[in-house]
Amino acid sequence: MLPQLSIGIFVQSEELAGCAIELLRGDRYALTYIKSAVEFLGFLKHNYHVDCLIVEVDRDLRSLLSKLQARSLFLPTVIFSPQPGEDGKPEPPLDGFEPQASTDDKSQEQSCAFFYHPAEVQLSIARSNEISVSIDRAIAQFLKLSTPVAINNQSTSVDPTAQLTAQSLLSRQQRRLAEKLKERLGYLGVYYKRNSQIFLRNLSGEEKQKFLEQLKSSYRNIILNYFAEDTAVNNEIDEFVNLAFFADVPVTQVVEIHMALMDEFAKQLKLEGRSEEILLDYRLTLIDAIAHLCEMYRRSIPKELSQVQC
Repeated sequence: MLPQLSIGIFVQSEELAGCAIELLRGDRYALTYIKSAVEFLGFLKHNYHVDCLIVEVDRDLRSLLSKLQARSLFLPTVIFSPQPGEDGKPEPPLDGFEPQASTDDKSQEQSCAFFYHPAEVQLSIARSNEISVSIDRAIAQFLKLSTPVAINNQSTSVDPTAQLTAQSLLSRQQRRLAEKLKERLGYLGVYYKRNSQIFLRNLSGEEKQKFLEQLKSSYRNIILNYFAEDTAVNNEIDEFVNLAFFADVPVTQVVEIHMALMDEFAKQLKLEGRSEEILLDYRLTLIDAIAHLCEMYRRSIPKELSQVQC
């Protein structure tokens, strides 16, 4: 059986929820109907493989989605709205409710107001029978999303390290979803667009130091867990590689981090009167991390360009 797309439905109107469930019932989707905000947040905390959210515009939506933004959790989303404008762009907001506006990626969505991220799809409640098509559109747009929303929409003041972390988590979700679609539809994958403003070489001295400390901490966790059983070390390697990739970290910097940590561990082993030979095994860790990073760089080259170069 082809993998089902996992859909989380959280709308206040039971009638609207029932309509969506009825329209989506079948082998293509695995549906989860959520009835409270607490349940919604708990559901997302423990379910990392949700493929699309269906929510409804109400007075609590901004607060709810801002919590997902704060966690750097971005997913394809269809938003039921009383009367969205042309092409899914919202009409003037409800009293006391104002959607967030994009300021950091105008090339992707010119002058567009949105509630969650620029790739969301708004669907009029009156056109709820188009929910399946809207899910496809939300997923397609999400896979093209290059820059996650800056927390609190303060793109000029957001910590570059926080931006890189958000970008890393976004790319991992895109890659996971693309792999599922490849199984279902033969989808070829996604290309990765990076923001050069948060490249390591373009950060200030203080920002660079903070980011390198985070990168080193991430790599330290990989080393500590690399040979342990029943660990999530593969996820840790993915997180490390994504951070390095979106900051355009050169492989030589990864080697420097590895060698610095090996020196630290060697000093600790010497103090404990233990042999340093065990550290030689961790060359495998470095090879693994570099291989993953090189693969990310390879996959970031558009297919057309790689064919030209060949």
